[in-house]
Amino acid sequence: MTTITFIGAGSTVFTRNIAGDILHREALRGATIRLMDIDPKRLEESEVVVGKLARTLGGHARVEAHTDQRRALEGADFVVVSFQIGGYEPATVTDFEVPKRFGLRQTIADTLGIGGIMRGLRTVPHLWSICADMMEVCPQAIMLQYVNPMAINTWAIGAKHPAIRQVGLCHSVQGTAWELARDLGIPVEEIRYRAGGINHMSFFLNFEHRQPDGSHVDLYPALRQGYREGRLPKPSHWNARCPNKVRYEMLMRLGYFVTESSEHFAEYTPWFIKRDRRDLIERFGIPLDEYPKRCVEQIARWEKEAREHRDAEGIMVTPSHEYASSIVNSVVTGEPSVIYGNVLNEGFIPQLPHGCAVEVPVLVDGNGLQPTPVRDIPPQLIALQRTSINVQELTVAALLTESREHIYHAAMLDPHTGAELDLDQIWALVDELLEAHGGLMPQWARPEARTKAG
Repeated sequence: MTTITFIGAGSTVFTRNIAGDILHREALRGATIRLMDIDPKRLEESEVVVGKLARTLGGHARVEAHTDQRRALEGADFVVVSFQIGGYEPATVTDFEVPKRFGLRQTIADTLGIGGIMRGLRTVPHLWSICADMMEVCPQAIMLQYVNPMAINTWAIGAKHPAIRQVGLCHSVQGTAWELARDLGIPVEEIRYRAGGINHMSFFLNFEHRQPDGSHVDLYPALRQGYREGRLPKPSHWNARCPNKVRYEMLMRLGYFVTESSEHFAEYTPWFIKRDRRDLIERFGIPLDEYPKRCVEQIARWEKEAREHRDAEGIMVTPSHEYASSIVNSVVTGEPSVIYGNVLNEGFIPQLPHGCAVEVPVLVDGNGLQPTPVRDIPPQLIALQRTSINVQELTVAALLTESREHIYHAAMLDPHTGAELDLDQIWALVDELLEAHGGLMPQWARPEARTKAG
């Protein structure tokens, strides 16, 4: 009997989608699915939804709800992690509103930048607590980690709990492949690609169209020509507020297409969001304050869906393009699959620091997770990835050593923050954010624990 535990199961839409993917798999329809969350109301909603999913799909899955993390983890084979410390309010709102007072604008603020640093400080201690429990009650379980900031989290887990079998999962690689296939009018199943790098800054090293005779046509010339002629990108399927021009511009400048969205990428670099350059914002269609808008829309959408789910006798979901069910199925059945996962860099990308988090192809079968080396990433892409790794490394160092000084250092090295603010402003911004987040931060980072730095 396979046991899959969801930590943060109150993220009901995500839980519904991943559980639905799992229950669609023939070999997993009898699995035990444990749902754990600290919010009893959200947990109950998820229990109802997953229970109806299981019954609708005709399996004999067992669905359990827990508010005790350790009990939910006992004997688990897989642990799916998806939570947000502090939620949309107050944490996300704080990560946007405080920097805005300094003139620092963001789009998503959950991966890098000052928002990503703060989210990492809030999140990693809770991930470590899950790992500590796992080591005692399910030491062989595989953690499928869906929490941002993905790279910081993966790196920090590996640094403190190296025995944990973990993979950080994102949908940016497969989602971008789908988007580009749509832009070019080619069925995505006819696309062949290979990517490598770090989370949200991997690049397609090959992007090709499979031909009937078995050959492959390089699609990069078509992407470049389409952008030069103004035919690409097509209006965004995902979000009408973001036309996806940033990534096409970077294709023209770097020669390769990045696998995360334009709204994300715009805040990872110093080139696109500038307070005195409104023309850049308009030219590239950069959606400032995008993530808070999404949160409000998602909350409203879920409230509507929750009412529908409560009234429905059965629930069906279309299988998503997330990797979780593929991993579980491959480990349980031995049927191989290939995913893109975030793992510790043990020589998989030799140009990047050992131990950092890298995103590479991963073979999954009955032996577990087997990352594949990617050794041919061009130097300009490696150099750009290192600018993000600097921030990740210093944030992880702050957490491992409980050093408030390294929080300032991480903010200083962030490309977008450093391009907009001077040193005094950066330090003052960090102080205000730590104070505003208060008890959501680890004890050593709170204002009352402050020691004079520098």
